[in-house]
Amino acid sequence: MLSRRFLLASATAGLAVCAARPAFALGGKTGVSSALIGRALGALQKHQTSIEHRDVIAIADFAQPSSARRFHLLDVASGSVTSYLVAHGRGSDPAHTGWLERFSNQPSSNATSAGTFRTEGFYVGAHGRSIRLAGLDATNNNAEPRGIVVHGAWYVSDAMAREHGVLGRSQGCFALAENCLNEIFAKLGPGRMIYADKV
Repeated sequence: MLSRRFLLASATAGLAVCAARPAFALGGKTGVSSALIGRALGALQKHQTSIEHRDVIAIADFAQPSSARRFHLLDVASGSVTSYLVAHGRGSDPAHTGWLERFSNQPSSNATSAGTFRTEGFYVGAHGRSIRLAGLDATNNNAEPRGIVVHGAWYVSDAMAREHGVLGRSQGCFALAENCLNEIFAKLGPGRMIYADKV
């Protein structure tokens, strides 16, 4: 018979594993639409003087439901993609259907903004280790005053998606699974690009 301590340790160990989708080459199945990749690479070209590191970019595909791994890290040189869960803002999905209905750049909208973001410095705040964002387009240039950041959240997990069919919602931030933050931040540090849109 298994002890309670063993079962608790096993459960805790399972939570520590980040459930990222394995990487695929861009020539194969990536889960990212080619149109969205094209827009993201166009944004990278447009904002190249503002993006210090262009080796890895993040693409948030908000045409997909919140239960899908729709936050994609793209290695620009190799074309490989690794995908993670990400929540959208409650103002973008008032009925909590799991689908982003609208973007907004307005203060107090609690909505997700579309466009190109630059990752700024790390800090430790209410959600633990997080990274600030600067919005580089007219559709998201209020990101800094709105406090839009990348952070971990308890309401983003495979278990949440399985049990409820949807993730929780943020106040417009890119909220990721807490157990994936270190893996993502190791690849997406300051001076890189996040592109958010739906096509």
